[in-house]
Amino acid sequence: MFDNLSEKLDGALHKLKGHGQITEINIAETLKEVRRALLDADVNYKIAKEFTNNVKEKALGQDVLNSLKPGQLMVKLVKDELTQLMGGDAVGINLSGTPSVILMSGLQGSGKTTFSGKLANFLKNKKTKNPLLVACDVYRPAAIDQLHVLGEQLNIDVYSDKGNSDAVAIAKAGVAHAKANGHNVVIVDTAGRLGIDEQMMNEIGNIHAAIAPSETLFVVDSMTGQDAVNTAKAFNDVLDFDGVILTKLDGDTRGGAALSIKSVVDKPIKFIGTGEKMEAIDVFYPERMADRILGMGDVVSLVERAQEQFDEEEARKLQKKIAKNKFGFDDFLNQIQQIKKMGNMKDLLGMIPGASKALKGIDIDDDAFKGIEAIIHSMTPEERSNPSVLNASRKKRIAKGSGTTIQQVNQLLKQFDQMGKMMKMMQGGGGKKMMQMMGGMKGMR
Repeated sequence: MFDNLSEKLDGALHKLKGHGQITEINIAETLKEVRRALLDADVNYKIAKEFTNNVKEKALGQDVLNSLKPGQLMVKLVKDELTQLMGGDAVGINLSGTPSVILMSGLQGSGKTTFSGKLANFLKNKKTKNPLLVACDVYRPAAIDQLHVLGEQLNIDVYSDKGNSDAVAIAKAGVAHAKANGHNVVIVDTAGRLGIDEQMMNEIGNIHAAIAPSETLFVVDSMTGQDAVNTAKAFNDVLDFDGVILTKLDGDTRGGAALSIKSVVDKPIKFIGTGEKMEAIDVFYPERMADRILGMGDVVSLVERAQEQFDEEEARKLQKKIAKNKFGFDDFLNQIQQIKKMGNMKDLLGMIPGASKALKGIDIDDDAFKGIEAIIHSMTPEERSNPSVLNASRKKRIAKGSGTTIQQVNQLLKQFDQMGKMMKMMQGGGGKKMMQMMGGMKGMR
């Protein structure tokens, strides 16, 4: 995400790092490039100008000219200003009330219905809530069907009334249904339009007045850039919403919406969508996003995602298997599934400092493990648990069954053997400490 912006900001700040001495002139030149990068990212000109003015004022106020490492200090100042521009601190979702009612708003095509499902799944898994989805898009039967499909997929109840065209009545009935059936969170998915119109605004305003939500969220497609900011302002004038959700941040987004929206509507970005999977939802942390934009990665979020998949009991069992040299392909397959649950590969690799620059121009398939999984699934249970039995004829059968070559099968076996030796070696000291540390870190968040 934000690859183009990251590259241009890196280029602007790199020029400054190359100077032995920093002057007001080359600071001005650097900040001009920074402002150009922001404008190219579709950030409003007034906001971009204010941003660079603030950085310049702080730079001169902190005596950057006499600093031993002025380039690094400038990077820090730009990072701090980016963090403030995007909201400063992360803001949580308000789940007050019994039940807590969350009203979703936004234009058609912004990903509102899909994100309603993602949010319900997030609250169910992270906050141990029992959510109910309410379908209030009375103009698109497909949206109601989509919500039911998502509910079935996620094992989350959905309330709808297809024969009723009164969205306000459906919303009120949905909240009543939640109270009667033990749901402590209600997520109301409302209708979107292709553009802002009076009928749409009146309807969502009436729904808001009727159900008095504890949280009203505006869902915006981050790929629409500055248009998204203008739409957010129009909705906020009617709804006075509590927060913003940015969807499709994994797409070819320039970043203008994420950088500008807080300044324009003075409402925090609360969540971001980073992929198509139902798990592809993250709490928005402005500082972490600033780190990623500047190519510093986001190790904290990467560790948190790993911890969510970390099971201490499974780790102990795995440790015993490695110690007894019984780590097999079934165990390996299980590890792959845990990695896949963490998110798409490009997003995960982008959290590693410097990785975005190193991977520039490289297309990383979201299903990078597909070939490996096919090979393992083509093995018999005996071959998975005891790879040493794999002879030439077995390998030929596996290659044919998985649609790969014998060379690819041999390559996987070689890498698996090397990994097994490395894991065995780690058992001697460093590995155990690492396992214990990961277990301890689970409670540190």
